Amino acid sequence: MRILFGCKLVSVLIFSVFFLGFAQADEADVVSATIKETAPGVYTISAEVKHADTGWDHYADGWEVVGPDGKVIATRELAHPHVNEQPFTRSKSGIRIPKGITEVTIRARDSVHGHGGKSVTLAVPGVEPAIEPAIEPARP
Repeated sequence: MRILFGCKLVSVLIFSVFFLGFAQADEADVVSATIKETAPGVYTISAEVKHADTGWDHYADGWEVVGPDGKVIATRELAHPHVNEQPFTRSKSGIRIPKGITEVTIRARDSVHGHGGKSVTLAVPGVEPAIEPAIEPARP
């Protein structure tokens, strides 16, 4: 009797670990991204997003362009699940990046976890990093 109960318990545990491990989608990841200047200070960004969408209850629902200070510069909403299209690429045009910002981070989100997956940081084309003036030591 104990052996039979033990086998059933082990079977239930194995099934639970297997099922839960594969049935639950992780956070949305940005696999790659590109940025192109279309006018002075205006950009188009394309982001390739990967997420184990399961349907309307859990899917990658957007990505954001974030400045170095953590402020969201632009958001691209994703209007539906991409269950059979993974990874997928979507673009957003007309993004105005404030002067002085030399890099932006692209992060995805999903309808259950929000943000938290892998992100990609891009250099903003045509913007040179600020160079701090060299301070020479005083001469004796």
